[in-house]
Amino acid sequence: MTKADLIEEVSRVVEMTRKESEVIVEAIFDSIVRSLRGGDKIEIRGFGSFRTRQRQSRVGRNPKTGTRVEVPAKKIPYFKPSKELKDVVNVGGHPADDDDSED
Repeated sequence: MTKADLIEEVSRVVEMTRKESEVIVEAIFDSIVRSLRGGDKIEIRGFGSFRTRQRQSRVGRNPKTGTRVEVPAKKIPYFKPSKELKDVVNVGGHPADDDDSED
């Protein structure tokens, strides 16, 4: 599913225009990014949590030349799915997903 697909789905489910749905989806994504930048953890019960992890600096290699390159420390976003989400995915899906099943 792409962002455009998600916007279309929101538009269909809540019976809003595509533009209104796009504003909602963008606001959610912007809020998540802003919170992660600020060092906050986002927890969505029944879905999962977003947080950042610190990666230490390290020495890497340039794949073209093979020369050593210093890779600086950085934060990376991390998503941890909830138990409920894992169960839904592994048991065969939510009833709303039945029309998306493949043969």
